[in-house]
Amino acid sequence: MTIEDGWTDGAGGVDRTPGNRSRDALRAAQMYYLQDLTMNAIARELRTSRSTVSRLLSMARETGLVQIQVNNPSDRAPALEQQISRRFGVEAHVVPVADSVNDSEVLDRVAIQAARTIGPLVDSNAIVGVAWGSTLSAVSHHLTRKQTHDSTIVQLNGAGNTQTTGITYASEILRRFGQAYGARVEQFPVPAFFDHAATKTAMWEERSVRRILDLQRRMTMAIFGVGSIGAGIPSHVYSGGYLDREDLETLETDEVVGDVATMFFRADGTHRDIVLNTRSTGPELDQLCTVRRRICVVSGESKINGLRGALAAGLATDLILDEGSARRLVHS
Repeated sequence: MTIEDGWTDGAGGVDRTPGNRSRDALRAAQMYYLQDLTMNAIARELRTSRSTVSRLLSMARETGLVQIQVNNPSDRAPALEQQISRRFGVEAHVVPVADSVNDSEVLDRVAIQAARTIGPLVDSNAIVGVAWGSTLSAVSHHLTRKQTHDSTIVQLNGAGNTQTTGITYASEILRRFGQAYGARVEQFPVPAFFDHAATKTAMWEERSVRRILDLQRRMTMAIFGVGSIGAGIPSHVYSGGYLDREDLETLETDEVVGDVATMFFRADGTHRDIVLNTRSTGPELDQLCTVRRRICVVSGESKINGLRGALAAGLATDLILDEGSARRLVHS
């Protein structure tokens, strides 16, 4: 028996070919999670190293062979989740994070839990709208594979601006979602904001654009973050060259606190007569509210004003957020 890059190819050992790696990941997972064998015991049985067993178990989790679920023994959500659910009418998932953890690590932990929460909710024949942004980009890196049939991932808003087409950034996020769920990906190749509202009106009559708009109208699920100007990790729409100084001044005049998919709203959830919305390519917020499941993912207390506005507008049915943000949401 020889060992190469951690994978053995001897008889009875671990094989490096893709099909057999999946088989061995399943065997290792069954022994570890169902038979309570230690990694050392599994390594001896598979005639490989402990580090290879660790990689097999990681592969089992990443490819969906293993899904981990934590059940509350009291069958009741923790206090913060209960308070948020009662007050805002959403299903809340609070990610435990210590106050000492920096913004980047908070985002990563929220993204991991969001990815694991979203996976079981995506079914076959689904049309899932995905908004691009810093938070959803992080979530897309942690998605667990789940095979579905005849499902579609559709981009919620355009991504181009005067500096870039935005195609690479947005398409990578959508590609990861499509790959995770075996779904077809439909991009929306328009700018995030048109220069003139009349241009948007004309473009919305084009058949190629109307096809994407029709998919958005038939969405069964929408997944998005909340944009905020003052976030610890700046929202991509505010840091990526999408808005010039005049646009930012207009948002201030309109008392905007945040956005979802580049559609803006005020602290009380109202969004009518906000000038920039007439040029935005995001879905109308009233239309978004008709989607059966709307999953909002938020990381960082600096987004709290935007989150309150989004909840006041009724944009979310499910909310995944870090513990610090959850405390501020219910106590301030």
